[in-house]
Amino acid sequence: MANRRKRFVLDTNVILHDWSCITHFAEHDVIIPISVIEELDRFKKGDGVLNLQARTFLRTLDSLNDPKLFNGGVTFGPAKGKIRVVLEQAYHDKLAANFPSPKPDHLVLNTALHLSDQAHPVVLVTKDANLRVKARSLGLTAEDYTSDHVKDLNGLYKGRRILENLDATLVERMHTAPYSVAATDVAVASPLLPNEYIILRNGKKSALGCYSAAGGSIRRLERAACYGINPRNAEQAFALDALVNPDIPLVTLSGKAGTGKTLLALAAALETRKGYRQIYVSRPVVPLSNRDIGYLPGDIQSKLDPYMQPLFDNLAVIEGQFAQASPLRQKIREMMTQQKIVITPLTYIRGRSLVDIFFIVDEAQNLTPHEIKTVLTRAGEGTKLVLTGDVFQIDHPYLDAHSNGLTYLIERMKGQGLYAHINLEKGERSELAELASRLL
Repeated sequence: MANRRKRFVLDTNVILHDWSCITHFAEHDVIIPISVIEELDRFKKGDGVLNLQARTFLRTLDSLNDPKLFNGGVTFGPAKGKIRVVLEQAYHDKLAANFPSPKPDHLVLNTALHLSDQAHPVVLVTKDANLRVKARSLGLTAEDYTSDHVKDLNGLYKGRRILENLDATLVERMHTAPYSVAATDVAVASPLLPNEYIILRNGKKSALGCYSAAGGSIRRLERAACYGINPRNAEQAFALDALVNPDIPLVTLSGKAGTGKTLLALAAALETRKGYRQIYVSRPVVPLSNRDIGYLPGDIQSKLDPYMQPLFDNLAVIEGQFAQASPLRQKIREMMTQQKIVITPLTYIRGRSLVDIFFIVDEAQNLTPHEIKTVLTRAGEGTKLVLTGDVFQIDHPYLDAHSNGLTYLIERMKGQGLYAHINLEKGERSELAELASRLL
């Protein structure tokens, strides 16, 4: 039996996540409840990504300018489904019995319920897990929006590999001039990717290397300190090498708390400061416990300080490597005073021209794929972008390990010559922090 044409009812959060979602349902129809249009109206003004998503979607809908949009639907093209806006109907009996308050979520359910009474299969698409549960309790089919999901997290690119039992002479060549070997001399199960890092081993002998696609060789790298911060393991050495390499303008660092992601990025920024006009350090503001920053006391700076404090803490760790009178310590204070180092929420970065900037985005796992794209497309000449985060530690209510922007970026950028990634696995904060991370 051939697959029946389905009708997908979209929740507001799906459109705010990706306005182009309406084009990703192949031959199936897309239903937009009128209550969703009303909700989008609240988001159309502003400079944030959500505002941009709402405006772009509404303009796209307006450009159709076809009465069929509200009566039967407008087709997307040959072999494509239709898009249709459905007006509100009487509150369904099932809803009235279980969810008497007609709030926006329930109005979306109401549309899906009325459509489900007809012949064709109906699927509610929402990024709200709670709404999916409510929908299923009413007998509806409900799914997450998965077009930009990375499905295989076990196979997510780590940026480095270990090659064991190599020929002893090959490892020895890594320690003698010209401190490199041809990639063709090394047997690998799958082709090396540009800027992929490697641990080469033979018994007790080992060497750290990085694959250069342009030269077809694996160059040796040393464990070099950056602004007083010494790498404590091979992964950190790999990360610092990528961070200070001017030929790699995009670097991502992933890993659990305490692996040194933000600290290494800040140290590298300070080490290479002369190559950039400014250092920007930013992170998305994700309110905790579903409470917006408006609940916090004080002016806007006072409200934002708690979110930015971890960045200041890492900067203090770097300062602590030097004596009070050290010129390197004084240089950090001087750069802060002169706005050469700017620590600010990501919201305030959008719209700026990022030219000759060392730009660190911390907690990037709390960004959507579209927000990641927005940040990256702001990069001008001479700018280096570094994104750090833990893809399994999500604070955003509508993102998870599969759908967050950092996971998406790692998956899509692997193999690009301008990109390097390192997944940091060993915690270096303290023995207690590492124990807690493993056991709790």
